[in-house]
Amino acid sequence: MSQRTAGQAELAIPPAIRSAGKIFISNAGADSGLFPKPFSGDTGRPYNQFFSALKATGQFDLVADPSDADLVLELQLIAPMGPSGADKQKGASDPVPEFRLTIYDRKSHYILWTLTESIGVALLQKTHDRNFDDALSALLFDFLRLAGKSDPVSTSPARHPSNCRSFPPVC
Repeated sequence: MSQRTAGQAELAIPPAIRSAGKIFISNAGADSGLFPKPFSGDTGRPYNQFFSALKATGQFDLVADPSDADLVLELQLIAPMGPSGADKQKGASDPVPEFRLTIYDRKSHYILWTLTESIGVALLQKTHDRNFDDALSALLFDFLRLAGKSDPVSTSPARHPSNCRSFPPVC
């Protein structure tokens, strides 16, 4: 990426995301049918894990009241409905569950950014859970990078949380 293009990309990120110090995390829930199978735990698992991992980075002050925050992060686990009779040779694919992190400016209530991370397909419960953890870790990594914060693990792409096998990312 040229220096001019990199600078333009920096300008495209709303300053409120880069300057935020206080964050409120909103639990937008999970679609039905995802707990306890294919993922172990309950519908609070994504929120609890993401909250703990973001807190562990020490990059933000997590607040209990949205009115005290600079940004509101809304975390949701969705399982989109797929097309019936999809033809993968024509580009249609089976949808997979994904995390959606919507970033709101607390003052204006406008959406500033949305990040998504798909959860990989699996057959075994253990693999479903590992893919869940990896996707949530990658979402955290993407948010920290967008916010201009240092990655708590490493800035090396080889150490991207999606290559880890634990949550929070400690690979």
